[in-house]
Amino acid sequence: MTHTGTMIEPFAIDIPDAELDELRRRLRDTRWPDDLGDDWARGTKPSTLRTFVDYWADDFDWRAVEARLNGYEHVRVEVETPVGPTRIHAMLAGDPAAPPLLLLHGWPDSFLRFEPLIALLGERFRLIMPSIPGYGFSDRPRMPAGPIYAADTVAQLMTELGHPVFDVHGGDIGGSIADHLAARHPDRVARVHLTTIPTMRLGLLDAAERTAEEVAYSDWYTQWGNLEGAYALEMRTKPQTIGAALSDSPAGLGSWFLEKYHAWADGDDPLEIFGLEVLATNATLYWVTGTAASAARYYRETRVDGPAGAVTAPVAVAVFPGDIAVPPRAFAERYYDIRRWTVMPRGGHFPAWEVPELLADDLIAFFTR
Repeated sequence: MTHTGTMIEPFAIDIPDAELDELRRRLRDTRWPDDLGDDWARGTKPSTLRTFVDYWADDFDWRAVEARLNGYEHVRVEVETPVGPTRIHAMLAGDPAAPPLLLLHGWPDSFLRFEPLIALLGERFRLIMPSIPGYGFSDRPRMPAGPIYAADTVAQLMTELGHPVFDVHGGDIGGSIADHLAARHPDRVARVHLTTIPTMRLGLLDAAERTAEEVAYSDWYTQWGNLEGAYALEMRTKPQTIGAALSDSPAGLGSWFLEKYHAWADGDDPLEIFGLEVLATNATLYWVTGTAASAARYYRETRVDGPAGAVTAPVAVAVFPGDIAVPPRAFAERYYDIRRWTVMPRGGHFPAWEVPELLADDLIAFFTR
C-alpha cells in the first residue's frame, strides 16, 4: 500500500489509568433502579445488566484487550471538511498488496465488530476498518454530520491510504454510509456488499406502486418502530438529551446498548451470544472516547440527509434471519443492481460478531469471483 497523503499518523491505543479507574468507580457506585420483573419486557433485563456491570467493573482487563488491538496497524488520517480538517481513525489489517475492502460499522458497535473477520479475510484483502466520524477514535464532527458527511470523509480516507478504487461492505449505519458512498463516488466504489437495506429508501416508493410484499414490509417496519424504535426516535429528534445521560453513567450506557444486543441478535442472551469481553470492550471504547452523544447525534443527521441517490455499482445482500428487518428482494432490486442475494441460516444484526464465518464466506464469494 502506498500512502498518497502527508497527514497520516500512526496511532496506538493508550487510555490513561485515571480514566479506567474513574470508569470502574462509577460502575461500582451505580445507583440501581427498581424493577417489576427480571425479564426484557420493559427494557434491559435487570439481572443481565447487573452481571455485565459487575464484570465490567471488576473482571474486565482493558489492558489485555488494548495490547491485542495494538497488534494491528492503526492510523489517523487528516481529511478536509466544510469546517476544516478532521482526523479519521482506521484499523488496517490483511495483505497490503491485496485488493482493498472497506468495512463500515454501525451503532451501537464500532470498528471492533470486524476483528473476527481479520483471520478469515486477511490473506485475500487489505482490510480498512475506520471509526466513522463521531465514533471511537475518529474526531467528533464540529458540524451536523450524517451519512453524507461520513461518506465523503471516508472517500478521502481511502484516497489518502492509496486506494482510488475499492470494494465496500456495510451494515446498519455502515450500510447507509456505503449506500451514499456508492451514489456520491461512483468512480471510486467498485462493488457493494450490504447486510442492511437502508430503510430510508422506503420513502422513495409511492404507496400506490408498492407490491403486496412491500406493503407488508412497510407495515411491519411501522409496527416495529412503535414497539422497538423508541431509541431511534429519541436520537433522531433530541439526541443531546440522551447523550448527556449516556456520557455520565456507564451503567446507563451499558443498559442502552444491551437492549439492542438482545433485540437484534439471533438469540435471547446477549452475554452468551457476544461474550462479556466483547461487550465490555465496545462499551469501554464509547466511554473513554466520549462519543455516546456524537454517535446519537448521527441519527438526527441521517434523517436530515435522507436517502442516497442512484447506485450503479454491483450489489450483494446477505440476509440474516435474526436481523431487525428482512427486506423483500424485489424491493432491493428497485434501487440496486443485485448480483448476489444470500439468505443465511442463522445470525442477526451483528454478523461479524455473531457468525463471522458465514459473513466472510459471502464476502469472499462476491468480491473474488
